Amino acid sequence: MNFEYSDEQRLLSDTLRKFLGTGYSFDARGKIIASPAGFSDDVWAALAEMGVLSVPFDAVYGGFGGTTIDMLIVFEAFGEALVVEPYLATVGLGGRFVARGGSAEQRARILPALIQGKHKMAFAQTEVDARWDLRRVTTRATKSGDGWVLEGDKRAVLHGGSADTLVVSARTGGAPDDARGISLFLVERTAPGVAVTDYRGLDNLRVADVRLSGVRAGRDALLGPEGDGFGLIEDVVDYATTLVCGEAVGAIKYAHDATLDYLKTRRQFGVPIGSFQALQHRMVDILISYEQARSIACLACVKIDTADAAERRRVVSAAKIKIADAARHVSQEAVQLHGGMGMTEELKISHTFRRLTMIAQAFGDADHHLARFGAAS
Repeated sequence: MNFEYSDEQRLLSDTLRKFLGTGYSFDARGKIIASPAGFSDDVWAALAEMGVLSVPFDAVYGGFGGTTIDMLIVFEAFGEALVVEPYLATVGLGGRFVARGGSAEQRARILPALIQGKHKMAFAQTEVDARWDLRRVTTRATKSGDGWVLEGDKRAVLHGGSADTLVVSARTGGAPDDARGISLFLVERTAPGVAVTDYRGLDNLRVADVRLSGVRAGRDALLGPEGDGFGLIEDVVDYATTLVCGEAVGAIKYAHDATLDYLKTRRQFGVPIGSFQALQHRMVDILISYEQARSIACLACVKIDTADAAERRRVVSAAKIKIADAARHVSQEAVQLHGGMGMTEELKISHTFRRLTMIAQAFGDADHHLARFGAAS
C-alpha cells in the first residue's frame, strides 16, 4: 500500500495545520472549552470557509467529494491540536447518515447548510445498559396519523447540546435486541418534547443526555426505510470509528513529538535525560506504536471505501483493537516520561492523555472489537 499523500492531500494537510497552529493554540483551546457552548463559532465558520466541512460530501451539494483517506488527513490534524469542535458529530456521523440514507429532499435541505457551517447534527443512539451494542434500542416510535410519536432516553450524545438536528434511532418493531425493527428519524433539537442536558466529558468534549417525551415526527422525518436502519447505523458507526482512529494517530504523533522534545531539554546529572539509553528504548517503542497505528488506520480508511460489509467490519475492528492498544501505551508512556507535571492541567500532554483514553473507548473498546473481529472472521 502507498502511504504517501497526493499533492492535493498535502495541500489540505498543510493548510489545516497552518490554521490550527496559528488560530488554535493550547491557550485558545482552553478558553473555548471554558465557554458556555464548549466550541467556537469563529473556528467553525473558518473550517467552513476553508472547505473542511465539505470534504466527504458530493460536489452537487457543494462538497469536495473526498475519500475516507482525505478525512483521515483532517482527523490527524484535529488529533494533534485536540480540536473540540463538533466535526465528528456533524460531518462524520450526522452528515454521513443523510448522505448515505437520506432522501433527495433531505440531502438537498441539510447538506448544503451543513457544508456552509449553518447546520450542526448529532447522533442519538446510546441507551442505558446498551454499552456498544448497536442493536440495543428501547426508544419507541409509535405510528400516529401520518407520522410517529417518539418516547425514550438517549445517553452521552456527542455534541447533542449544540446540534440543530438529531439523528435518533428508535424501535418501530421487534424486541429490544433485534437488528430488524430499528428506524432512524431526523428530530429538531428544539422540537416540543425534546429535553437536552448538556455537560462536559473527561476529554472536554461536550456530550448530552436527551429525553424524548411525546416527540412528534412527520413522515418526512424518517431517514431511510422503516425498520431497516441497523445496516445504515453499522455502516456510519464503522466510518466514525475509522475517523477517531485517525484522530488517535494525530494525538499519538503529538505525544511522541512533545515527549521527545522534553527528553532533549530536561537535564539530570548534567546531561539531557534523552541521552539515557533506557529512555531512548521507550521512545523507540512509542514511535513503533505510532507507525503501526497510522498504517492500520490507513488500511481501515481504504476498506471503508472499497470493501464489502463483512470485510469492512473485520478490518475496522482490527484497526480499533490496535489503535486502542497504541493509545493506552503511548498516553501512559508520555505522561510517565514527563514525570508528575505530565498530569497537570496546564500541560497539553495531560489533555492528550485524556483524549486518547476516551478514543480507546469510543464506539467500542478493544475487548468489544476483539469479539466482533472473531465473529466476522
